[in-house]
Amino acid sequence: MQTVTEFEQQVDIIERKLEGYVEHGTDEELFLSGYLHGHFSLVVSQALLAKEYAMSALDARMRASLHNAFDAKELEQADQALALSMWERLAQS
Repeated sequence: MQTVTEFEQQVDIIERKLEGYVEHGTDEELFLSGYLHGHFSLVVSQALLAKEYAMSALDARMRASLHNAFDAKELEQADQALALSMWERLAQS
């Protein structure tokens, strides 16, 4: 388990990358980063409240949040795949 400081540092890295898409991304990346940022903010706050300071737990929460949204047909199937792909790249950072 990471410390809360290590966890917050990793969260900051992902947030900066999401913000980078806003500044330098394509229209598609801008859309996807905005979509992911909403889910990311929610799952980070849930993880902090639960005192789960592990990126693996955050990743599991994020994937569950996305899949719930996909089941509710929030995005077209092609956009779902792109959103998951972007999340996977962000989570590996």
